[in-house]
Amino acid sequence: MNSNDPNRSPLRDVAQNPEATAQYLADVQRVLLDIGRNLETLAHETRVHLRDTHVEGDRWYHARLRAMPVEKALGNVLKNLNSLTDGLEKSAYKRRAHDEAVVNTVKGRREKELEKWRKKNLQPLQAAPNPSQQDGQSRNSGYSGPTSIYDLGDRESA
Repeated sequence: MNSNDPNRSPLRDVAQNPEATAQYLADVQRVLLDIGRNLETLAHETRVHLRDTHVEGDRWYHARLRAMPVEKALGNVLKNLNSLTDGLEKSAYKRRAHDEAVVNTVKGRREKELEKWRKKNLQPLQAAPNPSQQDGQSRNSGYSGPTSIYDLGDRESA
């Protein structure tokens, strides 16, 4: 593929490699955590400033009530940012798990094919059981009979 192709996405190679995906998502998460620290500081400073802003005629709680919507909005931003960073971490894990599942699927299919082949090739080698042995097996299949005469009383009839 041509590197000057306009349809070429720079993240295509990253998406195809689980380690590169994890590294990229870790870098994005690191940037978002830095932004989160700055937003936490901003939220704290905004809270202090807004709660200290009193207007003539205010009661002691009026400044706090005016500040609450702004504090709530910044709190929601921080909550969403934390959810985003958690989601990035989970995505990196799921990406790696996907590749492991693909490898395990291939191995599992090979094992099933091998087992199927073995069963197919072993059946003609087994000798057919004696009819008298078959009758004994059919009688003994299921529950065993009483082992002594003392066990006869404990059995319930059908």
